Amino acid sequence: MNRRFLSLALTVAFATPSLTPVASASAYDANPKLVVILVLDQFRGDYLDRYRADFKTPNGFNLFLKQGAYFPECYYAYANTMTAPGHSTIGTGAYSNGHNIAVNDWWDLSRSTTHEFSSVDDSDYPLVGASGDPSSGASPRNELASTLGDEVVLGTGGKAKLFGVSLKDRAAILTSGHASRGAYWIDHATGHFETSTYYMKALPAWVNQFNNGGRPEQARKEAGVSAGDFYEKVGAAPAAVSYELDFAKALIASEGLGKDDVTDVLTISISSTDILGHEVGPDSPRQRQMIDAVDVDLNDFFNFLQTHVDGGLANVWVSLTGDHGVAPSPSVAAAEGMPAAAFSGDAMNAELNRELNALLSPKQPERFVLGGELPYIQLDARPFQRLSISEADAEARVASLVPGALDATQAAMLKAEPNSRTLRPATIRRVYTKVQLAAGNVPNTQEGQLILNSYTTNGGWWVMVSPGMYQMSGHGTSGTTHFSPYSYDRHVPLAFYGAPFVPGTYLERTAPVDIAATFAAMLKVNQPSACVGHVLTEALKPSESTPPQKARSAPNAHEGNR
Repeated sequence: MNRRFLSLALTVAFATPSLTPVASASAYDANPKLVVILVLDQFRGDYLDRYRADFKTPNGFNLFLKQGAYFPECYYAYANTMTAPGHSTIGTGAYSNGHNIAVNDWWDLSRSTTHEFSSVDDSDYPLVGASGDPSSGASPRNELASTLGDEVVLGTGGKAKLFGVSLKDRAAILTSGHASRGAYWIDHATGHFETSTYYMKALPAWVNQFNNGGRPEQARKEAGVSAGDFYEKVGAAPAAVSYELDFAKALIASEGLGKDDVTDVLTISISSTDILGHEVGPDSPRQRQMIDAVDVDLNDFFNFLQTHVDGGLANVWVSLTGDHGVAPSPSVAAAEGMPAAAFSGDAMNAELNRELNALLSPKQPERFVLGGELPYIQLDARPFQRLSISEADAEARVASLVPGALDATQAAMLKAEPNSRTLRPATIRRVYTKVQLAAGNVPNTQEGQLILNSYTTNGGWWVMVSPGMYQMSGHGTSGTTHFSPYSYDRHVPLAFYGAPFVPGTYLERTAPVDIAATFAAMLKVNQPSACVGHVLTEALKPSESTPPQKARSAPNAHEGNR
């Protein structure tokens, strides 16, 4: 049985409604009333099937698995699998070479030589409602593409309401976009929701009421955390999921979403699966408990929409996905015989600086390597330029030194005994330079396209590294992380719920960029400015405005391994 036939068979087997035409929809006549883009942070694509037997609620994950269109074979077609680029990709339907967000934080020496900047840092728009120094500010300034929500707002002449919610600022800001009336995230210390002057000069009364009405204290009590950083402590508990969704409910009710004569858009990113996941890994019973708790809280949230959106869930469209997957903890992978490793990225960068100084500046130590978040190693152009070394030569030199620098930091690691299953020394599988990527000079392979889709102009001079599979930095052996081009970091679920979608399981290879493309087509608005996604016609009911379904064409250069 071939893939397309199997996909159709599963679709028919699970479908409950008949394939009858549906009324034409558009954002301009409020059909639907509300679009919700739901993201679960660090939610790998196998979770929904792995834990499917746990889900007992009708309108939690089963809203998508039993009543929606479910695409389990969904993979990002880039290699920089992190939170900020993931949320930008979901919102814009583009990859980093389209929206320019490639990592959570990077060095911008034109703004400061002492610290990195986050993907949403913007001192022109100070924070509103923050307990600490508000001068850092935040906005979508670095996102160089429009989002689905932006296009709905533009298409409706500013009538549509667009909001974003998350515990994380980058998740709330980058998914919703530039035209959002408000992106909200939490102050890490207090858990109070905040925003920036990009959106408003003062918090609305309903936000102040939520922050000061005892709900943060209730979340602390439910999490068993009486003191300490709210984001780190409460954020890693299921209590933070209901806390975040309660804020989303307050927003919907207070701002009147789903009650207009045009379609409103709300983006929600649930952060707790990522906060806990880094600590315990995807195979921990605690992460399974978190996912089960999300199921219950989503059921409660969608029941809320049933009573607070005009026409109920019949007038709501929802997509569900993740911003990236995750690797198993090194200790778990090694125990099963995988060549897993844990290494120190900081130590590798320090060794690179030592070797570069020995070669280039033995009498006057320089900081050639700034560091930054893997998969990127960011360089300081200034010492290279003082030595009359070009960007191409500087990056090539660093690229040649990276494998040896990593080896040098692991020289003291004991070699594994024969036939034992234990952690091994890490390796560097590939190194690419920024100059290479800018020129498209990568292998004409699936991996080469993933790398090209990861290109960014941010971060000055840099090289991009790919360690071996199941090898990572920064989270020890029992925690985990994500940033690689491997399938476990790129695999996320994709599902839709709403009137236009034929319930079923579809085995077509898809990507999160298809969310913006599909919703834009159904809402009759322009696709986001850099969108490269496909409209998932195989899951759509026929309508007067939908032509007969055709087989999808072969992948183009933007799709990578789709």
